[in-house]
Amino acid sequence: MPTPDNIAEQGSYPGDYYATVLDSVGDGVIVVDRNGVITLCNPAAEEITGFSRRQAMGASFDKLFALEKTLVEMVQKATQTGITISDHENVVVRSTGKVKPVAATCYPLMLGTGENIGTILSLKDITYIRELEAAVRQADRLSTMGALAAGLAHEVKNPLGGIKGAAQLLERELDAESELLDYTRVMIRETERIDHIIRELLELASPRGLKLGPVNLHKVLGDILLLQKQAVTGRDITFNKHFDPSIPPIMADEEMLTRLFLNLICNAIDALQDTGQLTVASRVLSDYRMAQNDRRSRMVAVEIADDGPGIPAEDLENIWTPFFSTKSSGTGLGLAICHKIVAEHRGMIKVESDAVHGTKFTVLLPLVQ
Repeated sequence: MPTPDNIAEQGSYPGDYYATVLDSVGDGVIVVDRNGVITLCNPAAEEITGFSRRQAMGASFDKLFALEKTLVEMVQKATQTGITISDHENVVVRSTGKVKPVAATCYPLMLGTGENIGTILSLKDITYIRELEAAVRQADRLSTMGALAAGLAHEVKNPLGGIKGAAQLLERELDAESELLDYTRVMIRETERIDHIIRELLELASPRGLKLGPVNLHKVLGDILLLQKQAVTGRDITFNKHFDPSIPPIMADEEMLTRLFLNLICNAIDALQDTGQLTVASRVLSDYRMAQNDRRSRMVAVEIADDGPGIPAEDLENIWTPFFSTKSSGTGLGLAICHKIVAEHRGMIKVESDAVHGTKFTVLLPLVQ
């Protein structure tokens, strides 16, 4: 088989060598001729667009990508004008069934004579960049809210303690048959509820520091599921476990991870109400990249999914916001604290939800031993 060195000595490269180079490129490459017909599609483009090479080759680009109007307009303009066009903000690919953000660039395909014979479309999947940007924005919001909450909590805590103490003293002075006892009990119960919220606010605002140690994720998840099975006795809820047995113990704070997964699993059970399926799965991502310029690293993914009614699209962006809750008895701080716990472990948490498939939370944690 010819190598690049001895091919160069001969002064030319065979076509299969260039094809191998294109197939090895991480970005998607699609070539469209002047008639709008696709003449080349590399494996990365297949993965990004969801169309196989067999579907793409010889097909009309306009028809195949009818849903991606921005891409169609870019290719048409580049073909007509012979100029390079880029868009790294507004292009999405929906052909895979879900919206996938991409950075797209169209280059004119020129012969040595200067004749424009088509367009080269380059596609780069930037999903992880958008996820990272969203995580940074959420962390900033939580930081601001946390600072505000800490100041508010300290101001409220002392007067609240005085109100509770006065109510308890009044309760002791009243006769056992007094109708006023109902009022004092309500006062004490409500001050305790507010005190609970304040403690959660302070926890959100002031990190206590991680107590790192080897944590067996499957033991943590298994113990939570065992207890929750007892809690849903009488309800038609099925628990499914799909754990990757190769995952070793990771360095983490066991108490905080227990709180994280307990919160997510309880939320999933609440979403199911009286019937449905709860699935908890784990797997290893061997080459996940947390940032654009960061090296790829091994991550553990824990997925908690339910087949309930899903989260409405208008609520999905707000679920991490403190005090946003769709539950009548919820404080709206649970998921904000979950986000904070994951961030302190240098991980990431994501959510997917729709009315057909239900809701799936994915927690990514560094596989550090």
